[in-house]
Formats: sequence, C-alpha cells, structure tokens
Amino acid sequence: MLVVMAGCRPAAENPEKVTATAAQAQSPVERGKYLVTVGGCHDCHTPKTFANGAPEFDMSRQLSGNPAGEKVAKVPPTLIGPTGWGTAASNHLTAWVGPWGVSFAMNLTPDKDTGLGSWTEEMFMKAIKTGKHQGVGRDILPPMPWNWYRNMTDDDLKAVFAFLQSLPPIKNAIPDPLPPDKIPH
Repeated sequence: MLVVMAGCRPAAENPEKVTATAAQAQSPVERGKYLVTVGGCHDCHTPKTFANGAPEFDMSRQLSGNPAGEKVAKVPPTLIGPTGWGTAASNHLTAWVGPWGVSFAMNLTPDKDTGLGSWTEEMFMKAIKTGKHQGVGRDILPPMPWNWYRNMTDDDLKAVFAFLQSLPPIKNAIPDPLPPDKIPH
C-alpha cells in the first residue's frame, strides 16, 4: 500500500525520468532560455560592457553577436601559431582569431536582415548538426562548439530556436569570416 502525505510525493524510481518530466513541463521558450544559458551562448554572442573593469554581458544587445562596425585589431604575426597562442579574442569576446582566420559571433536575434529572422527551425537544426551556416553554407568556425551541440536532442534544438525567435530583433550586421591570409597584422 502506498501512502502519500500532504506535501510529499513518493520517491522516483528513475531520477532521469523526473528530470525529463520537469523539462517537459517547461514551455519550449523557457527550455530554450535555460539551454542557451547553461550552454554558454552569451559568452560569445552577447557583447560586453566593462563596468568595474571586468567584462559583463550587455543584455541590451543580448545575443546580437559581434558589434557591427567594430574594427578587428591588428594581430602580431607571431601571436598565433605553433610557438605562440592558439587563439585570441576581441574585448567583447565576439570575434576570434586563430589558424582558421577571424570568425565573428553571429547575430542570433530574429532580425530578418542580420540575424536568424529568415531562418527556419529546420535550417537552424541542420546548421548545428552539420556545422554548416544555414545547414548548407560555409563551415561554422571556431570557437563555436557545434560539434558538441549537435548531440542535443531535436526537442532541445527546437526549444533553443523557439527562445531565440522570442527575443527582440536587433539589427546588427556581422562581417563574413576572414581567411588566414586576411588577418590584419
């Protein structure tokens, strides 16, 4: 006989089932916000302010990518390479330079011209699963860890897309990546 006292519930036979049930109780947008937060998306896709001398997320530009018009700083030729550093980042941590060239964090807001506003859920999922821009284009470059995120479930990727589509659109054109021979020195 199972007795449940007020305010108590029986212990779960399978802890994973409780976690999955709790996740299912969230709306896709709530789940997506959670996944974007724990997945560290703000680290590269949200520009920073420098209050108190340390970088802080500028949530007025949440997930809008590398600030348009920001110049790429000159990189000493010996900084990146076998005897130097493997990578360096801009002050906003939204532009990265390495042996692949220069990559810029994409605008993930639903702006139709400069962000994900023209993308479909299918394009987004295919991009994360294949490492190709819009699922069919150029390679998605480091430091974007798409090769880790591709292991997310379809439901989780759909939730991330739902959250990103719920954001206010921010017009912020991101430059195309620069190949290694175009790194400014």
